Amino acid sequence: MAYVLIGDDDADFASAVSIALQARGHETRIETDCARTLPSIGVRRPDVVILDVMFPENDKAGFETARAIRRTFGEVGVILLTAVNQAFPLAFSDKDLDPKWLPALSFLEKPVDLAHLCRIVAQVTGRPPAPK
Repeated sequence: MAYVLIGDDDADFASAVSIALQARGHETRIETDCARTLPSIGVRRPDVVILDVMFPENDKAGFETARAIRRTFGEVGVILLTAVNQAFPLAFSDKDLDPKWLPALSFLEKPVDLAHLCRIVAQVTGRPPAPK
């Protein structure tokens, strides 16, 4: 079982991700305001952070937050899960991951298959879901 922090301004989507992860035995916390993600990590360090890129106050907040997580907390795994490529023709993908510029373990596009996301969480945390 892993502890997963979900940072996404879409509360319904974040809830769906949370429910899928909880059904597989993981513990989750949702932050719908990107500014609360870092303080939340300070309270309890997650095994992995699932982070949206675009937030209402800043279209690149997730990129900035991923870098802040690395600077502040070191090696906390981040999975970027976003629709940024649908909003902007930038074609971000795993090829853009970089320890300084884009410190994430994976870059996934919304909409995402939740079973696939759960497999990625299990892979990056090294913690398979709890048996049912």
